[in-house]
Amino acid sequence: MKRFLASLAAAAVLASGVPALAETPKDTLVQAWTIDDIISLDPAEVFEFTAAEIAGNSYDRVIGYDVNDVSKIHGVVAESWTVSPDGKTLSFKVRDGIKFVSGNPLTAEDVVFSLQRAVILDKSPAFILTQFGFSKDNVADKIRQTGPMTFDYEMDQPYATTFALYCLTATIASVVDKKEVMAHEKDGDLGYNWLKTNYAGSGPFAIKDWRANEVVVLDRNDNYWGAKPPLKRAIYRHIAEPATQRLLLEKGDIDIARKLEPEEIKAVAKNPDIKIMKGVKGSIYYLGLSQKNPNLAKPEVREALKYLVDYQTIADTIMDGRVIVHQAFLPRGFLGALEETPYKLDVAKAKELLAKAGLADGFSVTMDTRNTAEITGMAQAIQQTFALAGIKLEIIPGDGKQTLTKYRARNHDIYIGRWGPDYQDPHTNADTFARNPDNADDAKSKPLAWRNAWDIPEMTKKADAAVLELDAEKRAQMYIDIQKEHQATSPFVIMFQEIEVAAMRKNVNDFVLGPSFDDNKFTAVSK
Repeated sequence: MKRFLASLAAAAVLASGVPALAETPKDTLVQAWTIDDIISLDPAEVFEFTAAEIAGNSYDRVIGYDVNDVSKIHGVVAESWTVSPDGKTLSFKVRDGIKFVSGNPLTAEDVVFSLQRAVILDKSPAFILTQFGFSKDNVADKIRQTGPMTFDYEMDQPYATTFALYCLTATIASVVDKKEVMAHEKDGDLGYNWLKTNYAGSGPFAIKDWRANEVVVLDRNDNYWGAKPPLKRAIYRHIAEPATQRLLLEKGDIDIARKLEPEEIKAVAKNPDIKIMKGVKGSIYYLGLSQKNPNLAKPEVREALKYLVDYQTIADTIMDGRVIVHQAFLPRGFLGALEETPYKLDVAKAKELLAKAGLADGFSVTMDTRNTAEITGMAQAIQQTFALAGIKLEIIPGDGKQTLTKYRARNHDIYIGRWGPDYQDPHTNADTFARNPDNADDAKSKPLAWRNAWDIPEMTKKADAAVLELDAEKRAQMYIDIQKEHQATSPFVIMFQEIEVAAMRKNVNDFVLGPSFDDNKFTAVSK
C-alpha cells in the first residue's frame, strides 16, 4: 500500500515539470478533490461533504432511495417495515445475508447499536435522530431490538412516515459493526476515538487510509452482499489547485477532476479524451450573519446585505455553469421549494437601509472563508460590492476544518458556507435554517440558526407544525410561507443552488452525481 501511494504521490511533480505517470492503474479510480473538510470518518459524526460522500460509498444505511426519483424509497439494511396504528412506531425487519468487512454478520443488534450510539454520542448530526424524541436517557427503550433480525423505532409523535424514513437515509443512519467498534472502546467512548480514523462497515468499499489534506484510500469489500464493484480500489487525492487538477487529468494521472474552475472546464471539454458530467444538487451557498455582532443584528443591516451581492454576475462568471441563483432555504426539487428571487445588487437601496440603521458611513466586519478557489472568488466579489455601500469586509481564509470549527463555536462575524440536505424531506433544511429551540451557548441542538445566534421561537413553532402535517399540499404551502418570512427577515443571505461538475477520462463509466452530496457514487465504476 505504501509503495502504491508513493507512486501516486509522485504524480504531483507534474506541477514542477517532471515527467509523470502515463495512466492510473486499471483496477483503481483516482479522483482529485479538495478533502480538507474531513473532520471524522465516524458516521455518527460525519457532517461534511467529502466525508459524507465517502461514507455513502462505504457504509450501508437503514433506508435508501432512487437517486433518479427520490420519492421512491426502498430498504437497504432494512428489508421491510410496518407502521403502528398510532403512527408512532416503525417496526423493521433486517435483511439477511449482510456481512461486515470483518466477516461478522450484520443483525438487528448492530442496527440498534448504531442508532443508539449516534444519539448517545450526540455529535453534530445527532439532531436528525433526536428530533423524534430520542435522548441519551430513553433511546435504549425507544430504539429496541425485538428479535435477531427485527427492531422497533418508537417516536414521540406520529410524524409523516416518509419524513421518518428519509431521516434513516442520512449518513447518521449508517450501520456499524458493533463487535468491531466495541473491541476498540476506551473509557466508555463507544469506540468513537477509534472510528474517527478507522472503518467498521458493510458497504461496497472499505476505508483503508486517511491522511488529512493528502489522501483517502478505499479498497473493495469482498464481503459485500450486493453487486461487487468492478474496481479494486478508489482513491481521493487532495489537490487544491484547479489548474493542477486539469493538468493531472489531461496527462491521465487522475481519472476524475472534481474541482475545476469554469475556464478549466471549458478547456478540457474540447479534449476528445475527456468528458464532462453535471448534476443539480440540493446544496445551497449562503452567508451566515452572526447575531452576536451588534451591527449584523440590526434588521435593516441584514436586509441591506441582501442587496449588496451581485448574484447573477457571480453565477455567470466566477461560478459559471456551477450554480443557479436561488434565494430560499429549500432547494429546487424539494416539496414546497420557493423559487422567487427578490434580491439583486441595488447599492442605493442598501445605503438607504444602512442609513435607517444608523450606519450611513458603513462599518467594518470579517468573513471566514474556506480557501478553495470558488469560495475565495465569491468572497472577493462580495467584498467589492459591500465596499460600494461603505462596508469594509475583511476576508479571513482557512481550510475547511478551521473555518467550520470556528463557525460551529459561534465565533464568526460572517461565514460563507455551503449547506447540503441530510435527507430528501423539506424538514432537513427547515430544521437548520428556520428552527432554533434553544439559543443558549450550551444548547444541545445546534442548527445553522443557532450558529448565527438567531433566536426565533415563533418560526421554530411553525417549522415544528409543518413536519407533522400529513397532507402534502398543505404541508408544501406551510413551507412556502415559512420561506417567505425567512427570506425577508433572516440573517442568511442565500445566494445559489449548486450544479456539480466533474470532468473525467472518457474510459470512466457509470460514475454517479446524485441529488445530494452523499449520493455521488463510484461503486459501479469501470474503466
